[in-house]
Amino acid sequence: MIALISIISLFSIGLYVVLVIYLRIGWAKVTMPPVVAGSFKTKVTVLIAARNEEEKIHLTIEDILAQDYPKELVEIIIVDDHSTDNTAAIISSYAAQGVKLLQLKLGETLNSYKKKAIAEAIKLSTGELMVATDADCRMGNQWLRTIVGFYEQNNLVMISSPVTYFQEQSVFERMQTLDFSSLIGMGGAFLGQGFAATCNGANFAYRKDVFYEVGGFSGIDELASGDDELLLHKVGERYHGRIGFLKRREAIVYTHAKPNLKEFMQQRRRWASKSTKYKNKKMVAFALSVWLCNFMLLLTAVLGLYDAYFFRLFLITIGIKYLTDMMYMTPIMNFLKRRELLWYVSFVLPLNIIYFVIIGFLGKNKKYAWKGRMVK
Repeated sequence: MIALISIISLFSIGLYVVLVIYLRIGWAKVTMPPVVAGSFKTKVTVLIAARNEEEKIHLTIEDILAQDYPKELVEIIIVDDHSTDNTAAIISSYAAQGVKLLQLKLGETLNSYKKKAIAEAIKLSTGELMVATDADCRMGNQWLRTIVGFYEQNNLVMISSPVTYFQEQSVFERMQTLDFSSLIGMGGAFLGQGFAATCNGANFAYRKDVFYEVGGFSGIDELASGDDELLLHKVGERYHGRIGFLKRREAIVYTHAKPNLKEFMQQRRRWASKSTKYKNKKMVAFALSVWLCNFMLLLTAVLGLYDAYFFRLFLITIGIKYLTDMMYMTPIMNFLKRRELLWYVSFVLPLNIIYFVIIGFLGKNKKYAWKGRMVK
């Protein structure tokens, strides 16, 4: 038994190192010269699905209205998803500035209200390029022109752009920023290797005709989540090589970390639930390999409480993982200009191991709370 656990432990950490080196190379491949556009020609529809966002949605709308992009080429559609606060009224107050409010009023119970909201907005849209973000996000005034310039210059059908947390109020939130950055970097790294694996719907653009060509959210609409990643997979199957990651700081969208552990775990359960719909065997194998590495680290740590051999094995493998994670995270945090958060790797690493193993199990549990509803 000792020999078997040792072999699996060393194999899993070795495989993890190989996979992370693959990602590190992929991130380096995504080199992005400045996006230069003289005269834009693409009509853009900015899509937002909002539910009970009265606190911050005005800031998001103001940022979008302030974009350095031709006003006649920008359409803003915000869908109010049965809000019980003043969200709809706040959106309506911007009607004179061209912001369109679409109120979702459905009699039937759905599981994926957000996908329904986005699909209805796309039906109403007149733009060529759909640019989706969230109702609690902030962006600089070069955001749209950077995305569209990248789109026009590279003949792309879909663009994943970076998202990060900001204005952290606690150590817990700063630790989330580091962890979240690793996921954003992973999406960019995979695309750098020509593989459409993961993205974030808070900064996601795609051609309207391509959305309909792949059947929209059909086939993935039974899950509440996945309006971004699962759609990416559908488009990736048909348009290999025409999906890009926009590695420019001007394209970054900023949002907030979760303020407490309960909300954090609910968020990660929601994200993990998408894995049940993964069809690409490479993506499934990658996720299982990372989970196995974390599981073996946790197992050897527990066994190390009773046996010094396993404790030494744990120290060796977690030391390798620490060095590997630092190699991977350093260029990503340099890009985000948050290098100071690398100090938190030592704290995040053991917690990451525990929650990653737990989330792997919880992600199979179909029901969870999201926006005041129980969904799956």
